[in-house]
Amino acid sequence: MATIAIFGANGAIGHRLVAEALDRGHRVTAVVRDPATVPDEHERLTVTRGDVLDPACVSAVAEGRDVVVSAVGGRDGAGAQAVLRPAAQALVAGLHALGPEAPRLIMVGGAGSLRTREGRPLWDAPDVPDEARRVMRAHGDALAYLRTVAGELRWTSVSPAAELAPGERTGEYRTAYDELVADDAGVSRISTEDFAVAVVDEIEEGRHTGRRFTVGY
Repeated sequence: MATIAIFGANGAIGHRLVAEALDRGHRVTAVVRDPATVPDEHERLTVTRGDVLDPACVSAVAEGRDVVVSAVGGRDGAGAQAVLRPAAQALVAGLHALGPEAPRLIMVGGAGSLRTREGRPLWDAPDVPDEARRVMRAHGDALAYLRTVAGELRWTSVSPAAELAPGERTGEYRTAYDELVADDAGVSRISTEDFAVAVVDEIEEGRHTGRRFTVGY
C-alpha cells in the first residue's frame, strides 16, 4: 500500500485517480481548495485544504507520503498559464525542502508537445483552436521546467492521448515517450478511467522516473 497525496483531487482527472487508488488498496490524501467538494466517505481517504502554489503547503502535505500527484489544470489558456508552471515550481520547491526523504512527484501533463506522425508537436497542427493551443503550451512550459530539475528530484510527467474523455475502464493502454499514441486510423484517444489506471500503475511500478511518458489506445 502506498500513501498518496493528490492535488486537484476534485477535478475530472483527479477524482478518478482518487477512486482508482482507493480501489487498489492505497491510502489517499485529497488536497483541494474546498474540502466540501470531495466527500470523505472512505476509511483510507483523508480530505484536506491546500494550495498547490504554496511550497510550504506542499511540504506539509508531502511529508511522510510515498508519492505526490498533481492533477491540477486550467479551464482555459489564461488559467492554465497562471497555474501549471507555477504549480510545478511550487511542488519542486516544497519537495526540495524535505531533503532526500521527499516523495516522488507525478504530474498530469498535456498532449500538445507530443510529436504526431508528421513529426511535429500536436500544438502545431492547423486544426487546433487557439485557446486549446494556449492550454497545451502551458502544459509544455511546466514539462520544460520539470526537465531542468532532472537528477534533483524523482519526478514523472504523464501525458494523455489527444482525446481524453470519460468512458470505459478497460485496464488496457499503450505507452510511448514523446510520440503521440494513435491507432491504425490515426485516432489518438484514451478514457479518463484508463488514464487513471496508467497513473496509478506508475505510482505502483515507478517505471518512468525522470521523464515524461504518454498513454493511449
